[in-house]
Amino acid sequence: MASLKEQTCELEIYDEQLVKRMIEKITVHPEKLEVEFKSEMIVEVKK
Repeated sequence: MASLKEQTCELEIYDEQLVKRMIEKITVHPEKLEVEFKSEMIVEVKK
């Protein structure tokens, strides 16, 4: 996640290019979402 460490300020607007560089895939389940980052970390978001 070197590109995230290179950010010089907080993000105030949505950055499509940053999202494409960081996220590998999003899987939708009936009860949750799984966001898999290119760093292989997975975050579950309950609905």
